[in-house]
Formats: sequence, structure tokens, C-alpha cells
Amino acid sequence: MSDSLLITTITLAYLLIVLAVGLRARHNQSSSLEGYVAGGRHMGLLVLFFILGAEIFSAFAFLGAPGWAYSKGAPALYIIAYLALAVIVWWLIAPHISRLGRRHGFLTQAEFLSACYPTRGNLLGLFIGVVSVLAMIPYLTIQIAGAGLLFEAATSGTIPFWLGSLLACGVVAAYVYASGLQGIGWTNLLQGVMMVGVAWFLGLATADQFFGGVGEMFRELQREAPEYLTMPGAGGMGWGAFSTAILVSALGCVMWPHIFMKFYSARSERTLKQVFVLYPLYSYLLVPLLVIGFAGVLLLEDSPLDSADRVLLTLVVELADFPAWLIGIALSGALAAAMSTAANLAHTSATILVRDVGQHLPVLRGISDDKALRLTRYGVVVISLAAYLLALANPGSLVGLLLGAYGIVVQLLPMLLGALFWRRASRSGAFAGLAVGAALTLLFQFGVSTPFGWHAGFCGLVVNTVVFIGVSLVTHSASSYSPAQALSSKG
Repeated sequence: MSDSLLITTITLAYLLIVLAVGLRARHNQSSSLEGYVAGGRHMGLLVLFFILGAEIFSAFAFLGAPGWAYSKGAPALYIIAYLALAVIVWWLIAPHISRLGRRHGFLTQAEFLSACYPTRGNLLGLFIGVVSVLAMIPYLTIQIAGAGLLFEAATSGTIPFWLGSLLACGVVAAYVYASGLQGIGWTNLLQGVMMVGVAWFLGLATADQFFGGVGEMFRELQREAPEYLTMPGAGGMGWGAFSTAILVSALGCVMWPHIFMKFYSARSERTLKQVFVLYPLYSYLLVPLLVIGFAGVLLLEDSPLDSADRVLLTLVVELADFPAWLIGIALSGALAAAMSTAANLAHTSATILVRDVGQHLPVLRGISDDKALRLTRYGVVVISLAAYLLALANPGSLVGLLLGAYGIVVQLLPMLLGALFWRRASRSGAFAGLAVGAALTLLFQFGVSTPFGWHAGFCGLVVNTVVFIGVSLVTHSASSYSPAQALSSKG
């Protein structure tokens, strides 16, 4: 059997195992909409840890993170830095969200925020739903595109990009359609163990094979290309861009709907806090993947890559002397990262599309939970197909695409913090701040250059916050309760 055929066989076998586990989970799922979306609100520590861990360990982690280390050097460390900040904010807000979600039956982020800021015809909920879906589809695209790149490189073209992307997308859509959050939970547990083991093996084995160890690799890098080990790095990323990328990623991580909605699914507030204590471990698990990127700086000096996101594949598949069966297992681990995140994103996007956007249509207004469940399942297929088609359009840098998505979703933060902690927060301020912040972020992202090299999302967030506070002070008198506290008192 040829090497490419063996690698292809191992990878396809892995896909079938994941599909089987995901489909099997439907037997543990309740037939209700709440069971499909929130897992019946009884997710335990282990499963919830791996569900949330999939937010970080994605195609971005296996391809984009080494790509940034290879192309920019030290600025890639923002990926590790932002996680510590994100967990602090989660600890402060998640228990409140979980409590109110359970009390009022919330299933989406927009339902929580629109209940805090009620508007005529739930216009705010619709707006948040649209912004959320627009932010999440690029994130899902990253996973599907990453899967395609992995298949194409590891099988030497036996499975081309379009087919590899389609296979991964199809498997994810199938088990999410059938099993909902239960399927995501059990497949993420399996894939989490797989990708952590693969990440550490690849990072350490690659450095050992080419340099005799990680320490020797960095000593050689210090001699040959020291600019990669200090700021602003090889790409000239200044402190302004670096620090704002950390802030936007940390705060955006808090506001991603597929993270936010998992707060509803926890068995208890205690379970949530236990997950947050353990969660920073994932940042350490990213380290060996960055090592691969730094190794590429030295190994590919004479033949630089056109796409930095291919550095891991180039080193592991083409340059390293790994046996074919091991490459097949490594590919499966990287696919695990892409598919576990894709499942979360497809599931959440479909839920938002039906609950927050679709139900504003006259034909869907006031539909039963059973019909909403069927439409959510169909939505998983539609969203997955849309992301697949976008992946075929060659969207560019995975990290760049991800940072752009973070810039959009972080615009929800001011209204959330206002709802939880500020007595003067108003719906007019929330709506105005979100609209201005999202519009400004898109303007900076695709048109005008940002001041001081700041991240586009950070610029939008600053203006968003100012508008939110200013409009709220003008339109809302002092109250005894914040919007969330007032909502809680109604429970």
C-alpha cells in the first residue's frame, strides 16, 4: 500500500469513528428543543471542558498559530496571552448568565440581551442575531478550509481541497443534525484527547528531529534570525496592534455566541467555575504548535512558503521523516481540532438563525418548539453548506479571518456589561452603540486604516462604549437595578 493511500485510509477511518460516536449520542438526547440546543442544561465538568476547549483547539490552532509564528515570530504569542484575560471575565459574568438562562428558558445570546433591553418587535434581538451569524460564518469557514488543506497536503493531492473540505463538513453536519449538543459533547471529548496528544507529539518530535530538541532550536533561531524572538517581530507588528489584538481576542472570546450559550448548558454554576479554573491549561497546549512555526523559520529560509498557514503541513508531511501511518494519525488529530470547533459553530449558528432571525418572519412567528427544532436541524445543513462555499472562495489568512470575526462579535460586550452591572444602561444606548461599533469595525476592516495600527475591532469597541454610555445617560434615569437585576427580580 502506498503512503498516500495508507494516510487516506487512516483518515477516512477516523472520520467514520467520529461519525459513529456523534450519531450514537442521539440516544441520550431528549426530543425537546432545549435538549437539542442546551443538552437539557445538565452538562458535566469533563464534557463541558472539552466543548469549550474546542473554541481554541481548532483549525486555527493547528494551521493559523504555527503560520503566525513562522511569518511574524513573537507576535504569535498573543494567542496564549488572551486566554488568561478571557477566563477572568468569564468568571465574573457566566454565573449570572447561567442563572438567568435557566430561570427564563433562554437558549441564545440574543434572547438574554433582548430580555434585558426590550424593544418593539424585538428589533434588538433580530439585530444581534444577524451580527452573530455574520461573525460566526467566517469562523466556521476557517474550520472547513483548514480541513481541506489538511486532506490535500497529507494525502499528496489524493483527496483534493474541495473534497477534503466537503468530507469534514458532511460528517460534522450529519452528527450535529442528528444529535445536537449531546453529539457535540461526546465527539469533542474523543477529539479533544486526540488533538492534544497529536499537538504535543508533533511539536516536540519535529524540533527533536531537525535540531536535537526545542532548546537547541531556539538557540539556533537566536543566532540566525533573532528578530523573530522579540517585538515587533519579523512582520513589524507594533505594540499597539499586538496589545489591541490581545484585548479584542480576550473580550471577543467572552462574547462568541457558541461560548455564551454553553453557559446555559452547565449542570450548575459550580460546574462552570470548575471549568474556568481548568480552562487555561489549553493555552499551554498551544505551545508545541508555535514551536513548529518557529522551526519553519529556519528550515524554510531558502524556500519561503506562499501561504504561512501551510507551515505545519510542509514540515510534518514533506520534510520530516515520519512514517505514513504516523502522518495519518497526526492528520486525524488536526482534523479533530477543525471538526470539533465546526460542530459548535454550525449548531449555534443554526439555533440563532431560527430563534433570533427566522422567527421575525411572518410565516415563522409563534411556531411551536417541535417545528423550531426541525428548522434548526435544517439550518445546520444550510449554514454548513454556506461556509463550505465560502471556503472554496479562498478566503486568505486564517488568522486574519479569525481576528476580523472577533472584531465584529466583541461589539456585543458593552451592552452585556451594562445589562449586568450598570443601573443607567438603556436599550437606546445598547442599540446605538452596537450599530455604530459594528459599522465602524467593518469600515476599518475593509477600507480606512486604523489609527496607531490598532485592531479594527478595538477602534469600534472604543466608540461603541462611548456611544452606549452617552446615549444611556441621556435616555435613561437612574434606577435601583441594572437591567439583568430587574429581569432576575421578575423570575
